This record gives sequence, C-alpha cells and structure tokens, in this order.
Amino acid sequence: MGMNDTPSADRVHIGFFGKRNAGKSSVLNAVTGQDLAVVSDVCGTTTDPVVKAMELLPLGPVVMIDTPGIDDEGELGALRVKKSYQTLNKTDVAVLVVDAAAGPGPEDLELFGRIRQKQIPVVVAYNKADSLKSAAKQPGCSVPEPTAEPAGQKAPASGLSATQPWDGLQPLYISARTGQGIAELKERLAALGKPQENSRRIVADLLEPMDLAVLVVPIDSAAPKGRLILPQQQTIRDVLEASAVAVVVKDTELKETLSGLGKKPKLVITDSQAFARVSRETPEDVLLTSFSILFARYKGNLAAVAAGARAVEQVGDGDKVLICEGCTHHRQCEDIGTVKLPRWIREYTGAEPEFVFTSGTAFPDDLSPYRLVVHCGACMLNEREMKYRLKCAQDQGVPMTNYGILIAYMQGMLQRSVQAFPDIAALVGPDARRE
Repeated sequence: MGMNDTPSADRVHIGFFGKRNAGKSSVLNAVTGQDLAVVSDVCGTTTDPVVKAMELLPLGPVVMIDTPGIDDEGELGALRVKKSYQTLNKTDVAVLVVDAAAGPGPEDLELFGRIRQKQIPVVVAYNKADSLKSAAKQPGCSVPEPTAEPAGQKAPASGLSATQPWDGLQPLYISARTGQGIAELKERLAALGKPQENSRRIVADLLEPMDLAVLVVPIDSAAPKGRLILPQQQTIRDVLEASAVAVVVKDTELKETLSGLGKKPKLVITDSQAFARVSRETPEDVLLTSFSILFARYKGNLAAVAAGARAVEQVGDGDKVLICEGCTHHRQCEDIGTVKLPRWIREYTGAEPEFVFTSGTAFPDDLSPYRLVVHCGACMLNEREMKYRLKCAQDQGVPMTNYGILIAYMQGMLQRSVQAFPDIAALVGPDARRE
C-alpha cells in the first residue's frame, strides 16, 4: 500500500456470510465486477476468509471479505465456522447470503441473531432468485410464481413471509448469475456503509491553519528503512488537511529545531519510545502527545485505555501481561512490543511478570488469566475490531491500556501527554511519578 492509498483500517469492511453453496463468493464477485473470490459448485471452496481492499462505487474505499460457510462440518469445518464468526468483529456492514430456493436454515438464523447482537448493519440477500421461477416448473414443486414487486424483489419460495425470520428486515432477492438485484444491493451497501466511516480526525481538529505541528520520528534499528510507518504518514496527512504546517525531525534534533523555528509550535507529537527525551526538550507551554495516544482517540477508546494504565501498579511476580500488536512485522533486536515494553514494566514494577505476545488478527477469547492487556495504537485495525477487543477486556474485568499511554504513565508524564484533551486529563488525574 502506497502513501496515497486509503489504509485498510480506514476503509468500510463489508463481509459476505452464509451457508456453503449459498453463493457468497459469486455475489461478492457480482457486486465488485471482479473475480475476487474462487467460485465452485463444490461445498466448502472458501476455506479461509478472503480479504481484498478496493474501491466500490457509490461508496468508495472498502475492504471486501468472503468467508467460509457457517454450516461447514467436521473438525476443520468447525475451525472455519469459527473464523467466519470472528470476521464479524471487524465487519462494518454484513451481507447474509441465503439460497433463495432452499430458504433460510437454523445456521442462517443463528448468524443473523449474532449480527443483530453486535449491532452490525446487514442486508439479507436471497441469491439464486432466478431459480425460483424455473423450480416451479419441475414436477412436484409447489413454489409459486413471483408476484410483481419492486426491482430486486421476488416472492418467497414458501408460504411464510420473507420478512418473518429477519426481525422485520426486508430481504433482497438477487441473482449473481443474471445480475438481478445486484445494482440495488450495491445501493443498499452504500447507504449502510456511509455512516460507518470514521468521521473523527487524528489531529486536524486540534490545529488552526498555519499552526506548526512538530512530529518527532526516531530513526533507529527498529525503524523501517526507506519509509515512515503508517501512523506517521496518516498524521502528516491530517496536519496538512488542517492547512497547518508539519515539521518532521528526529528525536536527536528536536531541541535545535525548536530553537530555530520562527514561532512556537502548537503541538509536538512524538514516538512513544522517545517520550522522556522529548518531554524534557519541549517547553511546558507547548502541547505534547504521542502517535499512539492520538490513534487511541482516533479509534474511539482513549478514555478507557487511559484509565487502564494505572493497573500496572498491581502487576506482580508471575502475573500474566498480554501485549498485543495489530500488525505483523519482522522483529528487530530492540522491538518495542517484545523487548522494550517488558523491560520497562519490570523496571517500573520491580516484579517479574510473565509476558504473552499476540500479533495480527490473533486475540484471545479468554482474557481472564491476564492482569493487564497492553495494546499497540491499532493503526492496522479498524475501529470496530479495536472496540471489540476493548469490550472483551471490559466484559471480563481485565484492564487494557496501550503502548504510548503506558509508557507516558510509567515515565510520569501521562497528565501532560493528554493536556490537549481536557476530559481525558481530568480522568487520569495528576501524574503519580515524575522522573
């Protein structure tokens, strides 16, 4: 993904769900006009979620997700079904694909209930609607002829109301083979997907035109060669969206840069690992925060993870601490998640906890063994998935914080690092320790 592409985490995630051979992959291909998913008459062709970032008009940048059938069988089938249900955690809009001729089964209704429980906007699409008319001509078949209804709609194959199982939601009759109803399905996806877009800003709402924002970006062994990491890219773009000025410097050059600027910066944003040095060199009357803190706010969970930082005080010998990263990357010798954070937590607490690490899509269902969960800034996770992870922790009574907030807290500067957000500053209270 290039710097000019919309990051996947900022795209509306549209998931296609249903039983095997309901035509999920075919419907996805028809909606996108591309052969994104493998199509076959063999049950269980899709064995893992297939994810594709693309543009879908009239909505815009999206992530399309094809999932395994929710009625898969056997030991492997159960794992595939679990993967499909896990995909709901990052789905902004769901499409429940039902075989129109067969009608909904208990698996469809159970999945629909889960979608409703998670408050995910959903379209119920009865695929293979073109088969209803031909099926009625077969000997012994009692399927009625379709009645006249709006484009994309046909009468249900049984005597039951089509809306009865769907909590009053009107299903859409479509055919991936003939294209019937596909245009209306796209319109419905656009209507449901538009409100799911993240309207929050990373930093632009804190800036006025021509304000100076200084971004501190350490260049060390862990920095990817030849590029800036995604949070840095996105923050620079958001500064420019505010018609402000972004000044990007290494942590070793901050002091000299600040003294050479023609005016005082409105805000200094630092990589969490450089907090101590940057705090010492940034005047007290200049707002200071970190990329990690900004992204916690951007994902809508800053208050919760700020409150969770104090739980580090209760970490003792043998306690389990879960450290989660939303992406996967090559680990460097001084990796922040697996090396630096554990070291800093040991030094701060004087204890020897047990650290457990996850990355990418891996996130435990059972968090009860953990005293504390420390999460990255989640630049690679969409808002819905990050809120799901936070809710898992809250429901199980396990405090969660994030890298930048915990580092600021342990270094005695959390209060200062959230001064830009008065409600959060009031929540965290005065810094407990200040070196």
